[in-house]
Amino acid sequence: MTSLHADEAFLDHYQFTHDPFAARVPGFKFFPAQRKPVLGQLHHLARYSQLLLVVTGPEGSGKTLLRQALVASTNKQAVHNVVVSAQGAADPATLMRHIAQGLNTQQTDRAALLGQVGQLSLTGQEVYLLIDDAEELSDAAIDELLILAQGNAEGRPHVFLFSDTDLIARLDALSNGEESFHVIELEPYSEEETREYLAVRLDGAAQGIELLSDEQVELIHERSGGWPGEINRVAREVLIDAMAARRGAVKGGGFAFKLPKKHLLALGVVVVGVAAALLMQGRSESTDTPAATQAQLPMDSAPPPQTAPSAPAGAEQGADGRPPIEFAGSNQPLPLPLVGQSQPVIRQPLAQAAGETDGEASVELPESTPTAPVTVPPTASQNVPAPTPAPAPQVATPATPQPKPVEQPKPVQQPKPAEQPKPATPPAQATRPAPAAQAPATAGGSQANAWYAAQNKGHYTLQVLGTSTEASARSFVSQNGAQYRYFKKMHQGKPLFVITYGSFASRDAAQAAVKTLPAKVQAGKPWPKTFASVTQEMAN
Repeated sequence: MTSLHADEAFLDHYQFTHDPFAARVPGFKFFPAQRKPVLGQLHHLARYSQLLLVVTGPEGSGKTLLRQALVASTNKQAVHNVVVSAQGAADPATLMRHIAQGLNTQQTDRAALLGQVGQLSLTGQEVYLLIDDAEELSDAAIDELLILAQGNAEGRPHVFLFSDTDLIARLDALSNGEESFHVIELEPYSEEETREYLAVRLDGAAQGIELLSDEQVELIHERSGGWPGEINRVAREVLIDAMAARRGAVKGGGFAFKLPKKHLLALGVVVVGVAAALLMQGRSESTDTPAATQAQLPMDSAPPPQTAPSAPAGAEQGADGRPPIEFAGSNQPLPLPLVGQSQPVIRQPLAQAAGETDGEASVELPESTPTAPVTVPPTASQNVPAPTPAPAPQVATPATPQPKPVEQPKPVQQPKPAEQPKPATPPAQATRPAPAAQAPATAGGSQANAWYAAQNKGHYTLQVLGTSTEASARSFVSQNGAQYRYFKKMHQGKPLFVITYGSFASRDAAQAAVKTLPAKVQAGKPWPKTFASVTQEMAN
């Protein structure tokens, strides 16, 4: 799976409007309480300190966010901000050219820049020179900024460097032990601030903090160390892992979404029937060949009835005990009813899966299992190769009593009365398919739409999962009970069937109901949503 497809699956699974944990999200604003004193300290030092100010922290610690907050919180009439990224201006010449552009001057030498700073100060504007990613600067560029920060008689800019902690050692070496800079180290977020940060990120993507459990939030905080950049990375990994685990559970335990169990049972019975047919065919080939010739000779002629009593006698005895064995060996037309009798072998598991009584299936299965494979394949396969005229008399006799064997299928069908003693046990099981059949009727379609429309718009339901096929939604509802329902919505131009659970008067009640759901359902992290939002999604 490519990263593009993985991102699409991630957004579709959680129904995000965008990736909430991307490095740059337009309109994202979050400034925790612990950073506000740092911001005030920067303003205070810029006004009263003559030192270069350095804000340090590891990658993803929120330095750029603090720099943005510093620019946004300044009085634009009293402060002229010049922001430069060192990633594109690491050498002194490029750096000075960017600063000159920010000061609206063409001259890039140090004296000209300080003169422009002095001109702005005469108009009542201080100059804030903010360098982001300052660890990328060369030593010569850092030395140039140290000199600019000292200023001269014409003017002095307030220089801020936002960089990794590695820059401090380089500044110490370049300042020759003089006190020329002041360092402010950022602190990581607390667990509560991590939760607030995640909530703001998820709210911006049309979801809420309910998407993450308390355990997941704690795990994200521990793995990230409380640094915002790491919080984004770890939170995304946690959600992707949860998505993969849920999909794995659906593929492993919920395979019925793709192939119904009744089809699997039918396929298994077919395989068993074919194997039994091959086995019985091998047995029939190993037995006496006259039996095969007897089945063939009706097509040739009517020979003398001398040998007929011997072979048919055994066949008649078999007919008294098991009719299918007699009809398959005595004449050719009779295998056709036996083929009909073999069908219950395939229907039995289908009947159970479709909700028929177990009594019918359990009675038909033992009697029909031998009938389908025992005689049909031998008669059909051995009609061609055995042209022996010696057994010909045996078919001459069956040729006259053919009307009677034609009526004999009725004894073959008499096992059906044997099916009726066992309905005593199925009634208990016969009641089970009824709810399963009723569940889809109330779970989806116009009745479900009416049910959702009739609910209090301020009440909540639990969104369990979404699937692209209605058959999957109906199967899930029928397996899990009448409290589950589903509705249809359009998502990215495609139909999406969303499964919900229950109706609750408040969000807290809905959250409490999550713990009562089966473990497999809880693994999908159901979350509460109002019926107002459900009806709106249905309408859209």
